Amino acid sequence: MALLFANNSSLANITALPSSVSGGGLNLIKTQTASSSSSISFVNGVDGVVLDGTYKEYIFKFINISPSTDNTNFTFNMSTDGGSNYNVTKTSTFFTAYQNEAGTDTQLTYETGYDLAQSTAYNIIGNSVGNGSDESLSGSLQIFNPSSTTYVKHYLSNVNLYLSADYSWNAFMAGYGNTSNPINSVDFKFSSGNIDDGIIKLYGVS
Repeated sequence: MALLFANNSSLANITALPSSVSGGGLNLIKTQTASSSSSISFVNGVDGVVLDGTYKEYIFKFINISPSTDNTNFTFNMSTDGGSNYNVTKTSTFFTAYQNEAGTDTQLTYETGYDLAQSTAYNIIGNSVGNGSDESLSGSLQIFNPSSTTYVKHYLSNVNLYLSADYSWNAFMAGYGNTSNPINSVDFKFSSGNIDDGIIKLYGVS
């Protein structure tokens, strides 16, 4: 039986939201594919990238990011000068949940070696990524209101990776860029070696 509304219209007849209802959603801005890349950067105003006040939230999606070097960390940093310097001061936390393929090692733990305290270093998103033919990292990074001239720049990520020692490794990271200057560029790279393969997509959230 069809669900009826006050005007006797059924759900099957609704083809669009009323003008008074805001839809929202993800708006794809830019897709970049790695191929033995030393890093992948998203710079506002360059090659179609939008990373400004157009959106209050931006999401980066990582799809099968694979390193050329075994047991290396996937990292990111931010810039306030169009990518000339990736050195925003950051404070962050990092914890993981994991299990090995044998099912003999399962744990939830805070990783003190992967967080930052007022550091300009690249922030680790996923640690110890393997470089086997079937090993990679996938997940996302959110950055909130990067163009604010008032607030610090909050960010958080969640990725799952095939750890070099044959673990499913779910990494959670969150922090903030301690600057009131607008963030207009984000750079991704491994702590050692190139990004051998993988896709990074940038979305704006409306």
